[in-house]
Amino acid sequence: MNTSTHTSEKPNFEKVWLMFQETDRKFQETERLLKEGSQETERLLKEGSRETERLLKEGSRETERLLKEGSQETERLLKEGSQETERLLKESSQETDRILTEKFQETDKQFKATDKKIREVEGLFTGKWGRLMEALVEGDLLKLLQRKNIKVDKTFTRIKFTYQNRNGEIDIIAMNGNEIVLVEVKTTLTSEDVKDFIEKTLAIYKKVFPEYKNRKVYGAVAYLNAESHAELNAERMGLYVIKAVGSSSSIINQKRFIPKVF
Repeated sequence: MNTSTHTSEKPNFEKVWLMFQETDRKFQETERLLKEGSQETERLLKEGSRETERLLKEGSRETERLLKEGSQETERLLKEGSQETERLLKESSQETDRILTEKFQETDKQFKATDKKIREVEGLFTGKWGRLMEALVEGDLLKLLQRKNIKVDKTFTRIKFTYQNRNGEIDIIAMNGNEIVLVEVKTTLTSEDVKDFIEKTLAIYKKVFPEYKNRKVYGAVAYLNAESHAELNAERMGLYVIKAVGSSSSIINQKRFIPKVF
């Protein structure tokens, strides 16, 4: 049996040196490639940065342009809106003026109509009051009082006076040498009229006209219509009650009536 023996070949110095040189070359090549890659990367990043800056600058200009255009458009719209608002306000003001003018004219018309009615009522009131005054002054009053044994022989109308800074007026005064009758004339007699006549005229008459302090003073109310039995109240207060009926007047106090001397 043949036995073969395998002997390993040992590396020599020259081969080892070549291996080192090859390894060093590869390292250098790798370093070169890395350096070139780094430079390329830096170049690309620099170019990318410049491109980004350019794009941002262009974008900024575009944004500024759009904002400017938007601002101009907004300003235009606001101006148009302001003009439209001004036009609408002007139209509204004109319409308001027209409506107010119509209302004022209508109100003025109503005031004139009301004023006319008031004048008509005043005319009616004055006419009735005047006719009653005229009838009393022209003879009825003297005759009526004389029948009640008050021998008055003259009359005075609308006697004005002032007492304690208050102005007053007596519609009719009938008198003789000893007696005086003060007459309040009303188209419509009320209890308040009776109260005022007593307190504001009869009660102060001798203070206002002290020359008559020794005369007997009586009170009378003459009227066309009476409210709430004011005529009965007047009689209870001691006043003569004279009612106008048609073209004549009459004293309507009860037979047992005794007039009050003020």
